[in-house]
Amino acid sequence: MKFTVAFLLLSIVSMSGVSADISLETVLSSNHRVESASRDQYRHPLQTLQFFDVQPNMTVVEIWPGNKGWYTDILAPYLKDDGQFIAAQFDAESTLAFFRDARAEFVDHVSSHPEVYGQITVTTFNPPTKLTIAPANSVDRVLTFRNVHNWYMRGGGDEKVLAAFKAFYSALKPGGILGVVDHRLPEARAIEEQNNSGYMKQSYVVAMAVKAGFTLLASSSINENVKDTASHPKGVWTLPPSLRLGDEDRELYKAIGESDRMTLKFIKPQ
Repeated sequence: MKFTVAFLLLSIVSMSGVSADISLETVLSSNHRVESASRDQYRHPLQTLQFFDVQPNMTVVEIWPGNKGWYTDILAPYLKDDGQFIAAQFDAESTLAFFRDARAEFVDHVSSHPEVYGQITVTTFNPPTKLTIAPANSVDRVLTFRNVHNWYMRGGGDEKVLAAFKAFYSALKPGGILGVVDHRLPEARAIEEQNNSGYMKQSYVVAMAVKAGFTLLASSSINENVKDTASHPKGVWTLPPSLRLGDEDRELYKAIGESDRMTLKFIKPQ
């Protein structure tokens, strides 16, 4: 079965250019990040993007940026003059209102601030059916932050995860890099805990990427959190920023901080 994916190019004209020698540090300290910067202590965006070797002249796809795009706020301004940012967003035709509304909110947000984001391409990603995030062999980096567990948990299991990684492999140029960050389930725990906890075994994620054709280049402890046991009443959403237990043990979970996360760098072989 063939699926035709429409590429939505937002017609945004940059109102204030960004220097060709822009640095990640400059973007991270920009005024548009005043609110989101509070999470830098958990997400380590500078170290993470440096680990993935993201350069300002690259074509980069971010998978499922969500409604406002926490990483979009960094990547799009960083790439807007000399590179290209592609947001592989939720499906506008999804049966879930959350996905439809989040995509619409994202498009409205970035198009309302052209001076920050420049020209963004929005595509549709909905594994295992809508998979064309960019033309084949066209992008330098594909980055996905805390998404693998969603494809696994939403009734897809191995099928959706493998379809996702194959889509990333197709879009990347030979030698291109796939960067993956996700909540980490300790290897000694039962694989069944991946079903509803939001945590994934690093060995499983690596195995699925390798099965899709990737080679693991490196893993990093940038986003690890040794305080996180990955065993909580509401899964990973017990922790900040969700804090789904409300006021119950709130200070305890705030003290733990955000989840322990794997940070993996894969390459599409030449």
